[in-house]
Amino acid sequence: MPTSRRPEGASLFRGRDRAPMRAHLRAIGYSPADLAKPIVGVAHSWIGTMPCNHNHRQLAQAVQRGVRAAGGTPMELNTIAISDVATMGSEGMKTSLVSREVIADSIELVALGHHFDALVTIAGCDKTLPAAAMAHARLDLPGPILYSGATMPGRWRDRPVTVASVFEAVGANAAGTLSDEGLRTLEENACPGAGACGGQYTANTMAMALEFLGLSPLGSAGPPAVSARRAEAAEAAGRLAMAAYRADLRPGKVLTPGAFANAIAAGAATAGSTNLVLHLLAIAREAGIPLALGDFDEISARTPVLADLMPHGRYTAVDLDRAGGSRLLAARLAEVGALDGGQVTVTGRTIGEEAAEAVETEGQDVVLAVDRPLEAQGGLVTLRGNLAPDGCVAKIAGLTRLSHTGPARVFDSEEAAMAAVQSGAVGDGDVVVIRYEGPRGGPGMREMLGVTAALVGRGLGVSVALVTDGRFSGATRGLMAGHVAPEAAVGGPLAALADGDVVTLDVPSRSVRVDLTDEQLGERLRAWVPPPSRYPAGVMARYRALVGSAADGAVLEVRS
Repeated sequence: MPTSRRPEGASLFRGRDRAPMRAHLRAIGYSPADLAKPIVGVAHSWIGTMPCNHNHRQLAQAVQRGVRAAGGTPMELNTIAISDVATMGSEGMKTSLVSREVIADSIELVALGHHFDALVTIAGCDKTLPAAAMAHARLDLPGPILYSGATMPGRWRDRPVTVASVFEAVGANAAGTLSDEGLRTLEENACPGAGACGGQYTANTMAMALEFLGLSPLGSAGPPAVSARRAEAAEAAGRLAMAAYRADLRPGKVLTPGAFANAIAAGAATAGSTNLVLHLLAIAREAGIPLALGDFDEISARTPVLADLMPHGRYTAVDLDRAGGSRLLAARLAEVGALDGGQVTVTGRTIGEEAAEAVETEGQDVVLAVDRPLEAQGGLVTLRGNLAPDGCVAKIAGLTRLSHTGPARVFDSEEAAMAAVQSGAVGDGDVVVIRYEGPRGGPGMREMLGVTAALVGRGLGVSVALVTDGRFSGATRGLMAGHVAPEAAVGGPLAALADGDVVTLDVPSRSVRVDLTDEQLGERLRAWVPPPSRYPAGVMARYRALVGSAADGAVLEVRS
């Protein structure tokens, strides 16, 4: 829930007793006049471990120019980020979701400690975006979240490619269908410059979601990271923070049930990442808004897929921007009745007013007309059954096969599953089960892009299903059910599975089941012994002790 109203930032520097504080800040260039103005935090996640956030320092300078021009005093702060690409398939991926909480906590702490009056947060990679939203929801400070932009697509063999193409190529190389030279040239050309991954993967899905939530100006996520328009958007964000401060337009006035429904609709209409489910649940929890897994299925079922975006489609985020961007998508959603246009955004205008200014590029076919959608229903579904009593999540956009029954191939880690796939030990008809990778079991709920991409690369994407209590990358394709709850590490049904058990995923009936009776499952679970944690101390141990279910957003729970 948002924190209570705090003293104004300038109050830290007023009066005789605050002379030491003023003296301290004079040392780094702040004047008494600066410290008498509203104080605006400018948070970002620059880090030298990835291209996603590589422009944050430059964008922070532009934001600060905008704040000063509008009569405020900016104070820059830097937090961390974890690269999902660098850590994918390794033990390091367990830190990714943990970083969401650390980033949100660090922004909250600095803003609380320094009595900021407003806040602009620049976010780029997968976890920085929901973390920024969580911090803004907790603090209830005026000001926008600004996406730092997607990378330009690469070109390889006369087609656009992204880093996801490289993941799938690894599987193709292992299967002998792509040469070492082909893999090398793809690696060299897939990522031409700074910015977040270019398809409608997690970063772009979440950037769009924050626009439809109203925390980011509609259309601001579109310009690529290397575009001159990106700096213009940053300067405008600084001015907007001051306007929101003067209007007392706080996240608590923006984050409503209708805003979350709009964000879900945008994710469904673009067949976005399943991580949208996990992160929106967490943001809603921070904002005090009721949201459940079933809401995603209900909204997705009435929202057509209108954007032809990777990984299920042909185009990248850059193509969407050129076609008309998120404003055009919002206009299309309004046309089909899937947008609550009355929801207020951080600009002070409603999202319907913003969508009415959409400009469609003539001849574009990235965002389709409402009478010829890619699919009649959105790409996000939730499944339940005796393997997932509390639910799990699947993305079905682009799938022709919506049910699968086969023998379980059970693995207690992602590494074990990856080794089996790459060695050819997983075959047509199997159901790959990866357990002990949930929020608590990992700990950290790793993404499984390495495994899912390897399956696609080996030609098994349409003949093998996968079930896990871990997560999927936004680039994942195929019939895959993740976020299984309760997870195996707390004695969920996945812990009882054995090789050869017959597992069925059936999207039409929204079910995921194993062909065992309740008595059989219960008997196995009574004999089950929880595996020991690999992290007896430190941040991972603390996270494991406090994290809740994926069905509730995998947020840290305050326990008395």
